[in-house]
Amino acid sequence: MTTIKSRSIAFLGTGLMGAPMARRLLHAGFAVTVWNRNHAKAQELAGDGAVVADTPAAAVEGASVVFTMLTDGTAVEDVLFKQGAAEALDTGAVVIDSSSIAPDAAREHSSKLAERGIAHLDAPVSGGVVGAAAGTLAIMAGGDAKLIEELADVFAPLGRVTHVGPSGCGQLAKLGNQQIVAITIGAVAEAMLLVEAGGGSREAFRRAIRGGFAESRILDVHGQRMVDRDFGTAGPSKLQLKDLNNIVATAESLALALPLTQAVRAEFAEFVGRGGGETDHSGLLLQLEEKNFRSSKG
Repeated sequence: MTTIKSRSIAFLGTGLMGAPMARRLLHAGFAVTVWNRNHAKAQELAGDGAVVADTPAAAVEGASVVFTMLTDGTAVEDVLFKQGAAEALDTGAVVIDSSSIAPDAAREHSSKLAERGIAHLDAPVSGGVVGAAAGTLAIMAGGDAKLIEELADVFAPLGRVTHVGPSGCGQLAKLGNQQIVAITIGAVAEAMLLVEAGGGSREAFRRAIRGGFAESRILDVHGQRMVDRDFGTAGPSKLQLKDLNNIVATAESLALALPLTQAVRAEFAEFVGRGGGETDHSGLLLQLEEKNFRSSKG
């Protein structure tokens, strides 16, 4: 039987990523209380031993560590400061925000929590639902390095944590990750279009370049989805667009020109605008096909 560990954890947001992360913590022996806007999604974790709370404030009462895994910065702001979670937290508690939000928002949340004697880490993750379930997430943490070390037992069931700098730098690292993901998805999709338009097989093309300089996790997973035309909803394009919008806004604040990011953002914006928001971001192939078919018909 799993031993219950001393830390008490609250997990706010048990959607696609949050649920498997909370489940990993439960199976590692932590006492975990969960909350989700959709109560049914939180209730699914009761069978794994989670206590299900009706409100964010109720979930965090007595917790020493609180994870948030929510849609965006507005949702994090609402749950922490408008729905009473921050007020219900004990002094000395730690909030670990694993949501993907703007760096400025992360720094603002950290400052507001510090006024209440509550520590904060921005620790977004990469690895998708598969990585969350397997405990192999890449965790990019901004904040106090010593605190991250002290929480090694909490991060261990989830994946590999790396301290990347002060508050907000975890979110900056995640934005960089999402830049690479989006641009690489676009590159793979365009290459497949090129090969197929010239009479080749996209499936054979993918096999042929495996192991070469173009090898990547994107080519492996998303390339296979493009070959199979089975995109699903694992990484919704609307969330990829949200990240790209945050990247562009952050770049503008730093007086940076990011032309590749701007180009792929424009394609995702059009794809989401045409109804592809829930489609996995590998579905950008559909957007590029549509653009090319329209051009050929025009």
